[in-house]
Amino acid sequence: MEAHAKPDPPAAQLERRLYAEIPLTRHIGVRVGAYDRATLTLKAPLAANSNHKGTAFGGSLFSLAVLAGWGLLVLKLAARGLEAEIVIQDSEVDYVAPVHGDFSARATLPDGDEFDRFVRTLERRGRARVQVSVVVSHDGREAVRFKGNFAAVRPQEPSRVAIG
Repeated sequence: MEAHAKPDPPAAQLERRLYAEIPLTRHIGVRVGAYDRATLTLKAPLAANSNHKGTAFGGSLFSLAVLAGWGLLVLKLAARGLEAEIVIQDSEVDYVAPVHGDFSARATLPDGDEFDRFVRTLERRGRARVQVSVVVSHDGREAVRFKGNFAAVRPQEPSRVAIG
């Protein structure tokens, strides 16, 4: 009797995808912290992301926020059997406190049925937009508030060309 390997949890699959498709994630030490189907938390070490003041570099904080929002959408769409190219369209970010240690970014979807509308639009039109909120924190203290509008586009069916 052949033993079957358990499939990797979605968080482990996402971490591999981040490393394979977005080289920056390896350089800044991104790790998937937790995914509970409603939120995604990514983590990064200060050592790989510090600036000349010994605090976290603003670009690293922003990058982790974008990656958390992107990753949450990837996981949520995969759970519904959907695949799409997801990109950040625009964002609003507030840096509220310096980060003096390792940090994390927790992404959440909008309340209500906005995500369901996003999915229906994506299925119907092949493209859709949704806003994701992210809080970056360290030692339990909020450091960055991020709101990103993400666009999703479903892959096009290959065109069928009759030959002959």
